[in-house]
Formats: sequence, structure tokens, C-alpha cells
Amino acid sequence: MLSNTCKYGIRAIVYIAGKSNNGEKIGIKKISKDLDLPMPFLAKILQSLAKQKILVSLKGPNGGFALGKHPKDIHLEEVVKAIDGEDVFSKCVLHNYNCKSTDHEKIACTLHGDYVETRQQIEDLFKSKSVQNLVIAAKNSNDILI
Repeated sequence: MLSNTCKYGIRAIVYIAGKSNNGEKIGIKKISKDLDLPMPFLAKILQSLAKQKILVSLKGPNGGFALGKHPKDIHLEEVVKAIDGEDVFSKCVLHNYNCKSTDHEKIACTLHGDYVETRQQIEDLFKSKSVQNLVIAAKNSNDILI
């Protein structure tokens, strides 16, 4: 459902939120090493999130990445839309069109009826879960992200 790019982005944001103290920047090398993610690919993802103001970045010897706002104010939906776009919450599972459109000429795919409710539950979940929620859950479960 989510692209690897999106999964890496979420992992990195949760990592940064869990490791950063008072907006302290964390270097790309450390994030890449600790999360075992390829540095060039991760750098592109994090720069994209910085352009969306979800993260802030600073170049140079004391540079790195930090959250652009408080972790309770960053929800998964925002991150997913910034990386994968709106399609996760609107595109048909089997066809390449928007299931939420009002275009009645399109014939619903064979999974449409079953997937509509599931997609809405996923969207509601992503709207309700903040980065702070994920950091707390990761710390409570000894997840390797923190």
C-alpha cells in the first residue's frame, strides 16, 4: 500500500522525533546507519520532507535534520500525502482512476465495494496518528526506531 519511499520517510521522522532533544539536528549519516537505509535515497526523501516544512534541514558540519513542528502536530496522513500523494486515499485498487470521483462513467473494480470501507479506515487511522503517538508506542515496545 505505501511505497518504500514513504515507509523510509515515516521511519526517519519517528527516529528524528525520538532522538532529537529541543530541535537538535541529527545528521543524515547517523540516521542512515541507525535505520540501515541507503544514504543517497534517504537524503532525497528527507529533503523532500524539508521542502514540505515537515522537517527542517541545515547544511554544514553542525547540520542535519530536525522536525519542522512539534511531533504531536505531524500526522501520518500529512507525511504520506507529502511523499506518496493523495492516491493512497483515493485511487482504485485495480484501475488507474480515482474511486472517490463523481465520474459515474467509470465502472467500479471488483474490489471496490470491499475496499471502500477499508480505505476510509486507513485514512482515518493516518489522520488520527501523530508522530508523537508513534514515538511513544516505539519507546513502549522497545522498537528499534528509537
